[in-house]
Parts: sequence; structure tokens; C-alpha cells
Amino acid sequence: MLEVKFYDTVDDSLLKFAVIISQSNGKWVFCKHKERDTYEAPGGHREVGEDILETAKRELQEETGAIQFDINPICVYSVTGKNSVNETGEETFGLLCFAEITEFAGKLESEMKKVELMDELPQNWTYPLIQSKLIEKYLQIETQSYSQIQLAAK
Repeated sequence: MLEVKFYDTVDDSLLKFAVIISQSNGKWVFCKHKERDTYEAPGGHREVGEDILETAKRELQEETGAIQFDINPICVYSVTGKNSVNETGEETFGLLCFAEITEFAGKLESEMKKVELMDELPQNWTYPLIQSKLIEKYLQIETQSYSQIQLAAK
């Protein structure tokens, strides 16, 4: 059983992953891995000495071919429980980001087979228990900040 939790912040040294929820021209951006027939948000492991936001930018570029984008951290998330990237099952932490992509290179240099722009969220996730929660959190935060903008405008 996997458990996903959210935090405003944790010590930077704990952040091992970055996941980037992305959109382009109002469409969701998802990747399809060469070895899987499911969809995933761009993301991956932090490399030694890399700033976690640099990880997010690098993974976004590698996995989607994005060359022009605005990227912002949303929150920290953690996953507890054994899965394909966590043998021990102990709590691991990642940074959840949002990116608005304005230009793609059109060529992928990664393990991704293709990038798809979608009007609706896909149903067949690579990591369904994790990705659905991350998207949910993003939508919740997005709705809250939209409400705050509305209130400020009154």
C-alpha cells in the first residue's frame, strides 16, 4: 500500500525526485515510456550536486523536448511504501512543480517514446496511486490560487 503525503517544505537534502505537471496551450502534457504503454508526468531522480529545480528543468527538457517554458515549484510530496523505484518502502521525498511549455524541440533524447498533448487527463497511469494524487494536489492548489486572485480583484 502506497501513501502519498504533502508538505510545504522539507530539508533540501531529502529531496530525491522532481515531478513536473505540465501544460501547453491549455492541454496537459504527458509522456509515454518506450517500455510501457501507460502515461506519466515528466520527472526523475536528482543527480549528485544538482539543485532540485535544476533536476526538474533537466527532466522536463529530456522527457518532453521542451525548450521554452516557465517552471515553478508547487510543494513537496512524499511516497511511503515499496514500488518500482523504492525497494525499502521508506518515505522518499520529491518536489512537485508545474510548467507551462511554450515551445518544443520536436525531438526526444530520452527513454520516452512520445509526448502527447491531451484535453483530458489520461486514465492509464504508469504510477496510478502516486500520479493521481499529485495531479489532484496541483488542481486543488491551482483552484485556491485562482480563488485568491478573484478575491484580490474584488
